[in-house]
Amino acid sequence: MPAVLRGRVVTPAGVVEDGAVVVEGDRIAWVGPADEVPGGHGAAAAATGRTILPGLVDLHCHGGGGAGFPDAQDLDDVRRAADEHLRHGTTTLVASLVTAPPEVLLARTALLADAADAGVVAGVHLEGPFLSAARCGAQNPGDMLPGDPDLVRAVAAAARGHLVTMTVAPEVPGVADADPDGEDVVRALVAAGAVPSVGHTDASAEATEAALDRVFDLLATAPGARATRPTATHLFNGMRPLHHRDPGPVAACLAAAAAGRLVVELVADGTHLAPATVRTVTELVGADAVALVTDAMAAAGMPDGDYRLGPLAVSVVDGVARTVGDDGEPGAIAGGVAHLLDVVRHVVDAGVPLAAAVRAAATTPATVLGRADVGALVAGRRADLVVTTDDLRPVAVARAGRWVAGAPDAA
Repeated sequence: MPAVLRGRVVTPAGVVEDGAVVVEGDRIAWVGPADEVPGGHGAAAAATGRTILPGLVDLHCHGGGGAGFPDAQDLDDVRRAADEHLRHGTTTLVASLVTAPPEVLLARTALLADAADAGVVAGVHLEGPFLSAARCGAQNPGDMLPGDPDLVRAVAAAARGHLVTMTVAPEVPGVADADPDGEDVVRALVAAGAVPSVGHTDASAEATEAALDRVFDLLATAPGARATRPTATHLFNGMRPLHHRDPGPVAACLAAAAAGRLVVELVADGTHLAPATVRTVTELVGADAVALVTDAMAAAGMPDGDYRLGPLAVSVVDGVARTVGDDGEPGAIAGGVAHLLDVVRHVVDAGVPLAAAVRAAATTPATVLGRADVGALVAGRRADLVVTTDDLRPVAVARAGRWVAGAPDAA
């Protein structure tokens, strides 16, 4: 790849309209205005007329390209799904599973750990099985279980250090109800190096607040914790709705995020949330407390049709994935079909500044992973770059300094 790439550059400090990124090997060597590149190389580099973003970081993705992580049988299936998102700018991707019987979760976790060892994915996220059947969404309530720290430890062993996070409902017995020094699911997760995430919950505001306080304290005192803040899995979706006399988990999560004690996921794909909701949340809590995610399933990048999400049949019609009931009627939204760059475009269209949208799609999720080497165009970080058109359509993608899709000078 060229040593100097010039265009509109999105940095953590803001957008440099005529900027440059200097790459040496697999690392970013320098970022700033083109006329300030050391040695004058920036002035000599031809302006691409493109926008340059850091590689995006997706914390919650179930698949794409016709392949789903919950249904993957081998490494080729995992690679097919991950590559679909890599070609569209997601250079760091966490593979998400859905609620399933323990033996299935252990087998899939072990396969995804192999994929993480191979550098195909950045880790494993389990969405369940300790969730609320009342807020199951596109999850099988028959496979949901009371909190079981022993199962957490078994999953963590299968993950071999790659368990990044698990979505849990705080009101489920055994999840977050132990005494301060007692054993429950959230303590087992933190001890395993994973970040608990509140989601698929019907909890009260008070129960959610108590659980978040417990997790925050556990992360603060755990040696070598991956992150300092827990997360909320796709805020609003799979949660008791916000009501002025029954604020529920949404209010508790917003308050914690605004206080710097939580990161909220937003599936801002134009289907899961209204644009005004995305804009309002980002303005309230700040991009440093928002992680944009896709919640994508196998249909991402694919035409409308029939797919699966774990044990559930899914039909995609007009770009919206929904479960299919026994009567053939559409049910709950079953994940997304967008790439993370599509989500960034939706967020910008909703009125969020480009730099804030990119921070929420790259820099903030990298902190949840505990990764200081990705997520921003900063000297010393891995040379993960996404070159786009002015309207944020992908042109080229580089991972660790190597072009893996397109070419930066494509017309």
